[in-house]
Amino acid sequence: MYQYKGLEDTIAAIATPAGQGGIGIVRISGQEAITIVDKVLRLESGKTLTASTSHHVYYGKVVFHQSQQILDEVLVVLMRGPKSFTAEDVVEINCHGGMTVLRSVLEEILQAGARLAAPGEFTKRAFLHGRIDLVQAEAVSDIIQAKTESFLRQSQYQLKGELSTHLNLIREELIKLYTMLEALINFPEDGIDAQGHQQIVDRIGIQEKNVNKLLSSSKSGRILKEGIRIVLCGRPNVGKSSLLNALLKEERAIVTNIAGTTRDVLEESAQIQGIPISLVDTAGILEPRDLIEKEAIARSHLYIKSADVVLLVLDHSQPLQAEDMALMQQLKTTPVLVVVNKMDLTPQIDISIPEQIFGPKRVLKVSAIHSVKDLESKIVELIDVQKDFDSHGMMISNIRHIKALEAARENLHGAYHLMNEKTSFEFVSEEIKAAVNQLDAITGRNIDEDLLDRIFSEFCIGK
Repeated sequence: MYQYKGLEDTIAAIATPAGQGGIGIVRISGQEAITIVDKVLRLESGKTLTASTSHHVYYGKVVFHQSQQILDEVLVVLMRGPKSFTAEDVVEINCHGGMTVLRSVLEEILQAGARLAAPGEFTKRAFLHGRIDLVQAEAVSDIIQAKTESFLRQSQYQLKGELSTHLNLIREELIKLYTMLEALINFPEDGIDAQGHQQIVDRIGIQEKNVNKLLSSSKSGRILKEGIRIVLCGRPNVGKSSLLNALLKEERAIVTNIAGTTRDVLEESAQIQGIPISLVDTAGILEPRDLIEKEAIARSHLYIKSADVVLLVLDHSQPLQAEDMALMQQLKTTPVLVVVNKMDLTPQIDISIPEQIFGPKRVLKVSAIHSVKDLESKIVELIDVQKDFDSHGMMISNIRHIKALEAARENLHGAYHLMNEKTSFEFVSEEIKAAVNQLDAITGRNIDEDLLDRIFSEFCIGK
């Protein structure tokens, strides 16, 4: 499919994260992987790795290539191709987990003839050798970067090929339609009656609906993958930091009765009902007393503008202040949820005012010191995310996939209308062919090599 320079090289890299640990892995893949490792490995059995059975674990010692002195005691996993992740011969050396020993082992492997792997090169080789398609390859990266268990499960569905299977079913039907139309173009004397014409229209419409169904999950998929940014704002001492701590379920922000305790933006990560979120506690909106507060307030306004959801916090135990009124006017066109905090205290606020501005459904009473479960549910409702993340394995989250599916939908929509208008089959055929090409770009059947390089460059080295 692709002619990549360097595919004949044997590559090696550290496959575990930097830092200390019980075990660290150096991975080697390529046609010379076993021979190269034999240069620096002394198995306890006295045999060479070349003479050993595949898919077994062996105990031995890695030695310095030149001096033959022992570098580390190791366990070695041998996997001969094509029954390996890359479909090549693969050796994984399980060392003690310090970075010094891992780097030393890797250096000996490189001196023995391997080349340092580029980011994602092991996964790229799995794709190039037909071991996985591009959707599955990208799922590997998603699994590594998953922020929540829900997105991890979705990524595992894609790695198993469930999305690829669904895309291929759509593709097969479009290929059948394309073949039929090409036959009608090349053999017009065969003709087609009104019923046959309508059947083609209906079949195109069904595949457009199937693409639409996949795209309908993209909003939830993107939120599940990337998370949402929630910004808490309000005048000083209304309880923003207390709400932040309650949502984080830990004491992260300093809470005092002194107005203006938060003098800078504080950003933390958390989960709400399985959705990754970035919670931002902003400095109280007030007249700055010094340059520090002036900068903090400027940052607060920037975060509010970039927020997916703004929590405007008001104090249940105090009448609305001028700052509250000004903020409500500023946030009219923002995806805002008014949180009336401290509901456990005697009410002084006129709650009808924020209800008139934003509507009753956008105003919620809470007590940060008691429970924020209703607030969590309201946030999920506000962002309108799909609740049942495990309903199927076909949630779309990758922006590349979304763009290609949108283009395919546009092509199918065009083909549908051209057929209804009884336009020449040549034009309909081209639209269907273009839709197939978009699907092929997703799975990797048809993709620009430069784009392929960019996709894998985002992977970590060693994977």
